[in-house]
Amino acid sequence: MNRIPLPNRALALPLISVVFMWAFFMAGQYLQLRTGAYSNNASNPSAWLFLAGFVIPACASLRARGWAYRADASQNASLVRAAQRFTNLGLVLSLVGLTIFVFITFISAFSSYSQSSDLGMRFAWVYGPIIVATGVIVFVMLRALVFGHKTEGGEKTRMNEQQRALALGYAVPILCTAFAIILGLAIYDATRTTLDVWIWVTIVSIIGVGVILGTRFATKARGDRTPVVRTRAALAEGAATLNFVLSVVFGGGVGILAFANGIGAIEKLRSWNVNPDGNSVSPMWNISDISWNWVIRDFAPAKLLILIATVGVYLAITERHRTRKES
Repeated sequence: MNRIPLPNRALALPLISVVFMWAFFMAGQYLQLRTGAYSNNASNPSAWLFLAGFVIPACASLRARGWAYRADASQNASLVRAAQRFTNLGLVLSLVGLTIFVFITFISAFSSYSQSSDLGMRFAWVYGPIIVATGVIVFVMLRALVFGHKTEGGEKTRMNEQQRALALGYAVPILCTAFAIILGLAIYDATRTTLDVWIWVTIVSIIGVGVILGTRFATKARGDRTPVVRTRAALAEGAATLNFVLSVVFGGGVGILAFANGIGAIEKLRSWNVNPDGNSVSPMWNISDISWNWVIRDFAPAKLLILIATVGVYLAITERHRTRKES
């Protein structure tokens, strides 16, 4: 194995991992078919096989990326650059795949709920894969983007304040989002009903706080006055850009949710007039009087969501461009 040049190994390892990914996906699909996981059953052991299919390429790309950046560029600079770009692409695609897996598991958990399922089963087949996937995402991102570079002497140094801020800038929004997702599922399991709009307010608030804190840490890392190498400055800029994109997505998503819930709240005031045979009568509907119960339960959460969206985006943008005082 050591006789194979590092760039060649870096190119081959992610491709080999795709073969294993395919094998785990096929096994998961077959197990899902055999266990009837498409039915209303909380037991879905195939989730772990699908998760393994995403984790293997992520770890392989991380390892291959290290080989690509350790390769001697003087021997074949073109191949080394190609290996670096290829492994970076593989790393990004694998992280995107893991993120999609988390959200699909989150959404599908609602339709796969069973009254007979207990907390242990839900943790084994739903919470567990989400927690492991989130941990892998954070580990791979920090290992590749924050801790994957050594000093000029080849030795790793202890984390300074800027490195800690950089790590938190990447990790905090992801961890807060995962916590919000698990909290939503836990409430859903405890109440055995769809999420109430106030729970959505809590979830998006946690995600918004994570984005704002991530932006604060990224700004701190980028604006540090201590001398830093070019790579660290680029990583700090990357963390700031990541949180800026998250803030835009957060504002847009929560804004859409606010409008949808606001329209839904107004529609709850409408009551349709129909005959016992199902035919409508004139007038087709009546409008109920506005009550405090309607305001607190339906309308106020929608209003709070739009406030969270606007204030959250404002705080994220101002924090991103905040001028840091020199110590």
